[in-house]
Amino acid sequence: MNAPDEPLRLHEPAGRRLLATTVLGSGVVFLDGTVTNVALPHIGTELHADLAGLQWVINGYTLALASLILVGGSLGDRFGRKRVFAWGTAGFAVASVLTALAPTIELLVGARVLQGIAAAMLTPGSLAMLQSSFHPDDRMKAIGAWTGTLGVATAGGPLLGGWLVGIDWRWAFWINLPLGLLVLWLLRPAPETRDPKAAHHLDLAGLVLTPVTLAGITWALTVWPARSAVVAGVVGLLAAVAFVVAERRERAPMVPLGLFADRVFAAINLVTLFIYAALSGSMLFLAIFLQVSAGWTPLAAGAATVPLSIVMLFLASRGGDLATKIGARTPMVAGALVLAAGLALLAFAPDHPRFLVNILPGVLLMGFGLSLLVAPLTGTVLAAAPDELSGLASGINNAVSRTAGLLAVAALPLLVGLSGEAYRNGPAVASAYRQSMWWCCGLVLLGAALTFLGLTPKRR
Repeated sequence: MNAPDEPLRLHEPAGRRLLATTVLGSGVVFLDGTVTNVALPHIGTELHADLAGLQWVINGYTLALASLILVGGSLGDRFGRKRVFAWGTAGFAVASVLTALAPTIELLVGARVLQGIAAAMLTPGSLAMLQSSFHPDDRMKAIGAWTGTLGVATAGGPLLGGWLVGIDWRWAFWINLPLGLLVLWLLRPAPETRDPKAAHHLDLAGLVLTPVTLAGITWALTVWPARSAVVAGVVGLLAAVAFVVAERRERAPMVPLGLFADRVFAAINLVTLFIYAALSGSMLFLAIFLQVSAGWTPLAAGAATVPLSIVMLFLASRGGDLATKIGARTPMVAGALVLAAGLALLAFAPDHPRFLVNILPGVLLMGFGLSLLVAPLTGTVLAAAPDELSGLASGINNAVSRTAGLLAVAALPLLVGLSGEAYRNGPAVASAYRQSMWWCCGLVLLGAALTFLGLTPKRR
């Protein structure tokens, strides 16, 4: 791996600047995802969209991101992580402008797909730059700080989004332009790293089959029980099988299946699927429930999750530090159980909840759980792969987390019986919200069980 001559330290100005750059760059992507949840009811009203159209505002973006994030990681390993990160940041800013200008739901979805493509270029580079640029003693701490600060963008996004949506939902996308320019300015002095052994060959079969797989399955879940759902589902499943066969035969595969021979790498990526599906599904339904059923303003609905971001800001780096000292299994299992308890509390919220009594306790528990869980999860995945494949390992884990969100947004409305124009009906949304929280709670408990079985107590 082509690393900087002198590894960066977290206490040095250069190290702090690189951390700030990666946090802000990744934060723009996370911010966009959370802001969109708050904006959905207003987008549906202005563009006359049904629930399926609104699902694709999220899923078009997530589909492109999940499908191409592996390509983004491999391109960073080959051409330079800093360079590809810069390409993605610039492209994301331009695509955000197109999103803000979209006059119809169809063009909005198309612009969101372009955003997802750009996000796939920049997202894996952030963690890969931290992993390859920092001294080994500072890597887990840097990842923990990255996770905690990024939690502000993830959970604080609804607050900023609520304020912007209250003015005009399009401003929620315009804001990405100045943020992107700031990231490019901060990135200039960062060291460049790459893998000198990276293959100069694109896995075309993997590149085609990945989006076909995800698009087919997502379409089937979104439009079920329409006739096209069966066809799309079959196409998606066949493409998934073909993808595995193609990757086994490919001399330079986009996803080296040998990585999954490592039990830890395989188990933690499956845990990632469960945890991030629960997180994406719960945040989506909470934002819609508070606005449609409870009658809260977008700003109030967004503010409801601010305590989660505050908890993660102060505690997530400590979760990474704790995992370095005692191993990852204990904090990850404990974090998942606390997260599940928070989701269970939120499931009991009445149709017209009071923030201090019905929402705040669950949100705080979610923050504590994620603070214990996310940094060790991310660090363990990266540690399970060779350093020269850090970009690819980051890409795989990010692809899994995005795929989890994609499947959750597509499947949860189907599982809880919400479709068509029902997202405008308060009682229907309230019932769907409670069911969705219990589904998400179950997914987190599965993640806790798998973590306990898949990691050894001293895994560091």
